[in-house]
Amino acid sequence: MEAANDNQPGDLLMGAGTIAKHLGITSRQLYRLSYGGHVPVFKLGGAIAARRSTLTRWLDQQETSAMRAA
Repeated sequence: MEAANDNQPGDLLMGAGTIAKHLGITSRQLYRLSYGGHVPVFKLGGAIAARRSTLTRWLDQQETSAMRAA
């Protein structure tokens, strides 16, 4: 049976600490960025969550934007 969504094994990051570690920032920094709508995260149950693939694309976009502005 094939999954009806685009989840990839190991793609989901659960919890602020896990996401922050992936991004190389503190949990506090992640919360500030997420409350401001600056980082692509979502709530899953009562926890903050993100997909590695989405974060990777977002980081690539941020880098491209920064390079164009420089």
